[in-house]
Amino acid sequence: MSAQTFYAVLLFSVVMAFTPGPNNMMLASSGATYGVRRTLPHLFGVSVGFPVMILLVGLGLASILLASPRLQLAMKIVSCVYLLWLAVQIGRSKSTGDAASGKPMTFLAAAAFQWINPKAWLYAVGAISAYTSGSGTQLYTQVVIIALLNIAVSLGSTTTWATFGAAIRRFLRTPGTLRLFNLLMALLLVGSTVPILLEIRDGL
Repeated sequence: MSAQTFYAVLLFSVVMAFTPGPNNMMLASSGATYGVRRTLPHLFGVSVGFPVMILLVGLGLASILLASPRLQLAMKIVSCVYLLWLAVQIGRSKSTGDAASGKPMTFLAAAAFQWINPKAWLYAVGAISAYTSGSGTQLYTQVVIIALLNIAVSLGSTTTWATFGAAIRRFLRTPGTLRLFNLLMALLLVGSTVPILLEIRDGL
């Protein structure tokens, strides 16, 4: 991989990782509700699960998905249903006091979520298609570089969004303020499903 391609991948990765999306909305809400320490399993689940997904997609898994329109449609439906369920759970969070008995997302759940995260698929398929070439060892090396790069980028973005949520936590202690914040995060999460819902409608 040339230096020019590497920096292009880096820029693409940073833009995709730090801009709002399902992972970041959920991490901000978790940081505000539970604090950074209790959000760490969620944070690390994203930071490890996403690069692993990129690696597997780059090694050929994407071709299976792209070859089956029915599988694509099924994954989109599952993705929307789960995102809407998560939005309801986030919107129901009422106060930091309620968080003591609540449970933030686990490492395994966060890692597994990447497989139905539409933004993760958009990045993985886009990056592998645009920034890799050749075959055999050359291709595998490029895929590994992209996956390793995204460990660092994902750690940076997930930490930033979880810390952002935790940083504004002190402003959310009055009754109802945390719920309003989480409702906003929930609405943004619902908004992220609109393009997928339109694709599902067109595919039915």
